[in-house]
Amino acid sequence: MNIIDRIFNRSSGSASVAKKRLQLVLTQDRTNISPETLNLLKDEIIAAISKHIEIDTPNVEVTISSNNQGNRLTANIPVVGTRTVRASASGARARRQT
Repeated sequence: MNIIDRIFNRSSGSASVAKKRLQLVLTQDRTNISPETLNLLKDEIIAAISKHIEIDTPNVEVTISSNNQGNRLTANIPVVGTRTVRASASGARARRQT
């Protein structure tokens, strides 16, 4: 950042944010995954994982990215703690059969 940018309080942060948003939009367009579908996936991932561990739901991030290897769905899920372990379904079946 040069002196003029400091004087006028300009930062390159907004440019990088805009670039990331554009990349996300282009990736979503190429994969034909709508923002509604992405939000539905996020909600289903949260519901499934919340059954087993406590997570920081408001800070869960689900994104689609693209690189040379293909498209990726990435979930960043902050873990708060663990939940009480319940008996597994296979364990319950084994007890009923004996």
